[in-house]
Amino acid sequence: MEMESKGNRAYVTFLAGNGDYVKGVVGLAKGLRKAKSKYPLVVAVLPDVPVDHCKILESQGCIVREIEPVYPPPNHAQFAMAYYVINYSKLRILGDGYFYAVMDCFCEKTWSATPQYQIGYCQQCPEKVEWPPEMGPPPPLYFNAGMFVFEPSFLTYHSLLETLQVTPPTSFAEQDFLNMFFREIYRPIPLVYNLVLAMLWRHPENVDLDNVKVVHYCAAGAKPWRFTGKEENMQREDIKMLVKKWWDIYRDDSLDWCNEGSSEEGKHQHQWCKRPMLFNMLVHHQQPNYVHSVVSDS
Repeated sequence: MEMESKGNRAYVTFLAGNGDYVKGVVGLAKGLRKAKSKYPLVVAVLPDVPVDHCKILESQGCIVREIEPVYPPPNHAQFAMAYYVINYSKLRILGDGYFYAVMDCFCEKTWSATPQYQIGYCQQCPEKVEWPPEMGPPPPLYFNAGMFVFEPSFLTYHSLLETLQVTPPTSFAEQDFLNMFFREIYRPIPLVYNLVLAMLWRHPENVDLDNVKVVHYCAAGAKPWRFTGKEENMQREDIKMLVKKWWDIYRDDSLDWCNEGSSEEGKHQHQWCKRPMLFNMLVHHQQPNYVHSVVSDS
């Protein structure tokens, strides 16, 4: 996963709707600046994202690209969460080579319909509850699609969308589909690159909080801009600390693009992103979601 040059690489995230997730993207943009990222942030937006939200993102140095929605074939499958259907639009960004992502955790109630949850098996700690031999081989490794690293490819992109049209939707929507499609080339990466918050109370022995690079605020009640501390596990001190860190970055005026855009580095990144390059693959533009998706295009 070596990054030899930064010329053709970017962070890509996806945004839909007119709600408050735009705050999440602003927080991501400012967080990347705080981390002194070498790569620009491209935001793929659906047509229902308001113009004023797009302007907010552009004012933070984001490259905004509109994408057309992607819909699964008609099906009566019930998604684990109703809004998961929106996430199929992430499929307008996809790649070649290996697919790098963090393994998911099967211990939360959203997984209650799965055999893994029902027998207490989790790939994060498979020795605790072993997979019963009578159920056949253990399920293949399964990643969380909130953050991944890949190399875009037109061939893969078209193959993926064609496959989608003949693949019945399942509970976890695009995440199940991506796991199926990239099963043979998926390579796990350390969870410090996408800390799923449930790991803090489900598998704390696997978490090195001091070295976490990316936090995925995916637990119920964990979105920092909506945080009340009332939901289950949200009263934990480590959760409160991570929420505070997010707000510290979000409120830090020194991380605004207007304070960064005059630098030569900032100009270089912004100009690079305005070139069509491989981002035309996401044309009718592009596609991101507040959840962090990382792309590498060499």
